[in-house]
Amino acid sequence: MADLEKLGRELERSGKAEALRKLAASAEGQRLAQRLDAGAVEAAARGGDAAALRALLGGVLGTAEGRQLIKSVEELMK
Repeated sequence: MADLEKLGRELERSGKAEALRKLAASAEGQRLAQRLDAGAVEAAARGGDAAALRALLGGVLGTAEGRQLIKSVEELMK
């Protein structure tokens, strides 16, 4: 959990956190978010269950919209 907090602080310092929030709030981000079971994602993340998290996200990120979102995040993180 400390690593995630550190990552959050680094994203805030770099200004990338706001850009990620905007991407998540976009129509594309909202459509993908609706496909996820937020409770299951949170439980997997809190429990450190990487395999479950990969499976949950893989179903969404494997779509054409998901792949486009991944490209957008990659560009943002450069």
